[in-house]
Amino acid sequence: MPPADSRPASRRRILAAVVIAAAVAAFFLLGLNRYFTLAALQERYALLEAARADHPAVFIGAFMAAYVAMAALSIPGAAIMTLAAGALFGFALGTAAALLSATIGATLAFLLARFLFRAAVQARYGTRLAAIDEGIRREGWVYLLSLRLIPAVPFFLINLLTGLTGLGVGTFFWVSAVGMLPGSMVYVYAGTQLATLSTMGDIASPRILTALVLLGVFPLVVRAVYGWFGARRALARFDRPRRFDYNVVVIGAGSAGLIAAYVAAAVKARVALIERARMGGDCLNTGCVPSKALIRTARLLADARRAPEFGLTSPTPEVDFAAVMARVQRVVRAIEPHDSVERYTGLGVECVEGIARIRDPFRVDVNGKTLTTRAIVVATGAAPVVPAIPGIADVPFVTSETVWSLRALPRRLLVLGGGPIGCELAQCFARFGAVVTIVDMAPRLLTKEDPDAAEMVAERLRAEGVTLVLGYKAVSFARQAGESALICAAVDGRTQEIVFDTALLALGRRPRVEGFGLEELGVRISDSGTIAADPYLRTNIPNIYVCGDVAGPYQFTHVAAHQAWYASVNALFAGLYRAKADYRVIPWTTFTDPEVARVGLNEDEARAKGVPHEVTRYDIGDLDRAIADEAARGMVKVLTPPGSDRILGVTIVGAHAGDLVATFALAMKHGLGLGKILGTVHVYPTMAEAAKAAAGVWRRAHVPVRALDLVRRYLAWRRG
Repeated sequence: MPPADSRPASRRRILAAVVIAAAVAAFFLLGLNRYFTLAALQERYALLEAARADHPAVFIGAFMAAYVAMAALSIPGAAIMTLAAGALFGFALGTAAALLSATIGATLAFLLARFLFRAAVQARYGTRLAAIDEGIRREGWVYLLSLRLIPAVPFFLINLLTGLTGLGVGTFFWVSAVGMLPGSMVYVYAGTQLATLSTMGDIASPRILTALVLLGVFPLVVRAVYGWFGARRALARFDRPRRFDYNVVVIGAGSAGLIAAYVAAAVKARVALIERARMGGDCLNTGCVPSKALIRTARLLADARRAPEFGLTSPTPEVDFAAVMARVQRVVRAIEPHDSVERYTGLGVECVEGIARIRDPFRVDVNGKTLTTRAIVVATGAAPVVPAIPGIADVPFVTSETVWSLRALPRRLLVLGGGPIGCELAQCFARFGAVVTIVDMAPRLLTKEDPDAAEMVAERLRAEGVTLVLGYKAVSFARQAGESALICAAVDGRTQEIVFDTALLALGRRPRVEGFGLEELGVRISDSGTIAADPYLRTNIPNIYVCGDVAGPYQFTHVAAHQAWYASVNALFAGLYRAKADYRVIPWTTFTDPEVARVGLNEDEARAKGVPHEVTRYDIGDLDRAIADEAARGMVKVLTPPGSDRILGVTIVGAHAGDLVATFALAMKHGLGLGKILGTVHVYPTMAEAAKAAAGVWRRAHVPVRALDLVRRYLAWRRG
């Protein structure tokens, strides 16, 4: 719900809107608009000139106040006022008076639009507006200047629309002044020749209008030329080859690198793909694929233990952990051909096994050979974080990359980190029979999710025997009497000692940015440790692009693939075409049992960003298919603007949540509201009906009571 203190602000906005609307209406109802024509100005010129001569200071002050008021209220007449400035004050003083008045009035209109409508627009289009604001803050002055230089573009529309963005007031003021200067000078000069004008068309001839349009395009041309020279300057210190071996060299054959190379080959570019270890990268070999294979086995085992709930009495299977891990590797080998050298070679990609080093923006060294290329795409991924905790080298530990080498189930497993990876693997090992303890310094698991969603996962983990030590920071590791132990401490000074056989470090992943030449080239690294890039995924070295985990801001395979298309296309067609990576609708899933899926805002984020919202919650326990599957637990939580069915974000907890969230991601991507989901026929009985059921909950909460009352009365009348 909107915060309480927003109500007085809303009332002030409504009052201001009413006052402004009344003033504009009065202007037209009183017929004042008839005084702002060329004929009226010529007819009353003598009277105005006499008044100016009698009281020059008062007259110019009143004139400018009237001009400012008209511009601020977006009342038509700016052109006539500018003509009058030239006719009454001459060219120099008239230009100054008209330009200052127009700029002040435009700035007031800008501020009024921001005050009246910005909050509403932000509430409705918060995520999209944030991306627009970022672009406006960076380059908005260029576009504003271009629009101001073209009189054909209604200035009042520019004022109002710009007020809805995050453009700074100072920037708006000075850019408006500069942009309106040429047009003001044309109209003021025409005003000095008032007697010779017969129509407004005499002021701006086709030649003058063409010149002003070209002037408006000029800043864009300058920006493009500046960008081109900037790129040339950034590359000038490097020796540019006369010809290139490749259009693009891609470093890293994980999810991002594979897609980047695939896209390049698909458009018949010559592309080299360099991988130091195994094709498929982390996702295939140590991430998504093996973890989901392990989760499937663990879930089957958990279901077998629930056999009596389904009327079965067979004994629970025994766990052969070595066989489980052998199956994981069998799954990896089965998927390997999708990412293999043979497949990509057949697609036209030249695959190179070796350690790449970028010598300069045009050369990549690998295996003692130098590859020359017009562009480079860096897709080197990320590696598990191994924290510098005292004593860590003295205890047995694995990471999300090395856990797959285990062939014996640890009797006592310590999981350091309560994020998605930690929760997923902790649950698996607990189901296989390990005594599992999760330690995290945060007060709860899955801190990127809402507390109620995270608690559902925590409850299941506790029910399956996982011990949660939350709010404790790892202090040190030690070996005592042949056993490994972790000493951890809470904020209040309390300590715990946890004895374990193996520790699983699940503290996140650090982008791989070192060891292949970026430091020597001066490629910038962001504060978060990723390679810094613009919205086109271009680094500060113009022909080096980046995608995947090493680029951020998300570390998901599907986002890496999404970025790879943009990085590859922008690298190949630089100067002709480019596109910004689109992060507006990014879904993700934590594959615990129950799964937690998410797209868009959750409640925590909406509150933190001040986004007004309503919460619609549907209990999956009421869904027929969930009841039939003995999976009747979980929820669908949808955030919408107050009174609107537009989807701001969705959190789903339950069986197949990762599949269910796709419906909402599609709806958000294409601007479909809950009403459209409700009006779509879903197969019965399926888990997918949860989306329609959630939409139904929203509809019941927004029933048009008065309309229904009228219908009730009508139907009663029909009965006689």
